[in-house]
Amino acid sequence: MSGSTTDGGTAGHRALQWRVRPERPGAAVLVLHGGEERNLSRPGLLNLPLLRMHGFLRALRTDTAGADVAIGTVRYRHRGWNDERADAARDALAALDDLAEELGPVPTVLVGHSMGGRAALAAGGHPNVTGLVALAPWCPREEPCEHLADRDVLMLHGDRDKVTPPADTRAFAARSRAAGARVCGYTVTGSGHAMLQRIPDWHRATARLATALLGLRDLPAETVSALALPSASREALTLPLPRQPRTFSPVHRSPVLPTDV
Repeated sequence: MSGSTTDGGTAGHRALQWRVRPERPGAAVLVLHGGEERNLSRPGLLNLPLLRMHGFLRALRTDTAGADVAIGTVRYRHRGWNDERADAARDALAALDDLAEELGPVPTVLVGHSMGGRAALAAGGHPNVTGLVALAPWCPREEPCEHLADRDVLMLHGDRDKVTPPADTRAFAARSRAAGARVCGYTVTGSGHAMLQRIPDWHRATARLATALLGLRDLPAETVSALALPSASREALTLPLPRQPRTFSPVHRSPVLPTDV
């Protein structure tokens, strides 16, 4: 993946864009879309990677309705990661800083796809972040993971992905578990990188896992069991994602605030 290497003006850029903003949010979800390996041009008005996340945003709105959860997206200054610049990670951290300044220390879950998954994982050490849902994340070898200690990290990857290898995700997950993160990995059988196959399962599972990480409902039993396995367990990283029912129990709880822990 490659693209332009010209840097458009980004002065005054605000990385955080709210999609749902209750008057007094008790928790937040930030959604990060994918991008390119190298491209310094600015995302255009027709942003296909962002459009791909609209179904996830709809599912999150439905599953957090009435729960005082803010939902935002991260606006990138550039289309690409751009090697050591790590532009998407910088934008993710900037958005989290804006969120913390505006809402305070509310528990926050990051949801990221592909490059956005890499950015979410890189920003997962931010004090507001309590958990992450990484969708077909880009996980290069030797990517740092120590900052994810004590975080809940749920990873979903299609077994037909030809862009970001599922084996790389499992390797990163294994290293993260060894570093003290609570990690569970799901395999979405029959699906590729664009998540077009089994798309309702991607949307519903992501929303239900994200809201569970916020304490709004229980995690699935298989997730709880996987998170409890020893750090060296490979079984925790290869759970088959079950078909997700159309209807699900509504949210009844309040978000788990840091003072509640």
